[in-house]
Amino acid sequence: MSHEARTSLDAVEAIWRTSSYSGGQGDCVEVGDDVPGIVPVRDSKRPTGPVLGISPAAWATFLDHLR
Repeated sequence: MSHEARTSLDAVEAIWRTSSYSGGQGDCVEVGDDVPGIVPVRDSKRPTGPVLGISPAAWATFLDHLR
């Protein structure tokens, strides 16, 4: 498996969504869709703030552990 180094994450074009469990209170973690090869995650209260880029495999493992 090859690992490509990334110095920045361009998630501007991501389609952001929150969990249906969030209750719509605005204190959520948002996940971006349509960013190839990475799962962008951000704080919904800071939409222009930092974005954490997680590999799809790591994200799947994280979700499995939550279940």
